[in-house]
Amino acid sequence: MKSLDFSSGGSFLSTLLAITLVTVIGVGIRILIMATVQQRRERANRQINERLRLLMAAYKTLGGSFTGDLSVDPAHLRELRQLPGAPGVEVVSSSDRSRRMRDAVESALSDIILLGTEEQVRLAGFAAQELVEGRHIPTHDLVVSLRHFIRKALDLEPIPPDLRIPRQGPTRPQSSGGKSKSSGSEDSSGRARGGGQRGEDGGAGGGGGLAGLDGEDESANDR
Repeated sequence: MKSLDFSSGGSFLSTLLAITLVTVIGVGIRILIMATVQQRRERANRQINERLRLLMAAYKTLGGSFTGDLSVDPAHLRELRQLPGAPGVEVVSSSDRSRRMRDAVESALSDIILLGTEEQVRLAGFAAQELVEGRHIPTHDLVVSLRHFIRKALDLEPIPPDLRIPRQGPTRPQSSGGKSKSSGSEDSSGRARGGGQRGEDGGAGGGGGLAGLDGEDESANDR
């Protein structure tokens, strides 16, 4: 305060401008720092949300089933067709379902290897290697690791240790038979409606032709 000079009007104005300038610079630096921190925080939140979204989708894919076959079949359709005495239709129907399940599991494993924790990456890498070597793999251990991580990231209470949860396996893909049947019925009804429309158009054309002939007959009688 000793350096401030208020003895005259000019000194007072210069001192006031200096104080204002220092205040504006300080406020600008603070706003810049706050904006930078906010941008980093938003970017981190987006990364966390995207990571959680992909890991939750992987959890549903790998652990969406409690019954049936809880392991992934690595066999391909061409391998099943090469088996001696294997019926073609049954092989195609069963292998298509297992193929779609295997493709979904492979995609989930790829996401986990990219965004999972060290433990999850190890489990996913081991499962992927087992698939490559043609062995059935269970996914329960990886599902448990994902479950614990997701609940912790969402600040949820841990699952009680005395709660018994059955083993989980990959989600079974939905059948597309109903869709194909409905599309087939729509095609058939569409063809029927088209045929009826063409019949009506033909009838109208025939009526026009008869009307023209009647007009010619009447003019000939007049002549």
